[in-house]
Amino acid sequence: MRRVLLLYLALAGLAATAAEPAASFEAQIAAAVQTDSITVVHFWAPWCPNCRHELAQHGWSDFLAANPHVKFIFITIWNDQAGREVLAQNGVGPQKNLSVYLHPNPSRLREDQVSSLLGLPITWIPTTWVFAKGKLRYALNYGELRFPMLQQMIADTARSW
Repeated sequence: MRRVLLLYLALAGLAATAAEPAASFEAQIAAAVQTDSITVVHFWAPWCPNCRHELAQHGWSDFLAANPHVKFIFITIWNDQAGREVLAQNGVGPQKNLSVYLHPNPSRLREDQVSSLLGLPITWIPTTWVFAKGKLRYALNYGELRFPMLQQMIADTARSW
């Protein structure tokens, strides 16, 4: 019985240690969207065909350049590397209005993968959220976005609510 208790305590300690980076990461993203500027949070992975299609033909690089007043946060999920090489091949990375993060939980296993951030569900990639002053204004949770639609969401978010 004592061994079981010790094993349980050890596993609980490991779980708490594993949860700390995710909690710290979430706090960092929460602080990043709490600004006066409009913030677009984009979840993606370098292996995802829809994500790669959005990057192709300068999709994201042109969009970032056309919106210098908007802050963009790319969060790589379900992958063990941030994918900066894939982004760079498509002209994404050096923009001053872009931050790229790797979520601390890289698992692609359904039962282990990150499934929410900031209390919001992540069920598919790409997923794109538009924030203003820390509040979610729009969420595209199921796949590839259309840049004219995202541009309209940003314009609508810039208006007073």
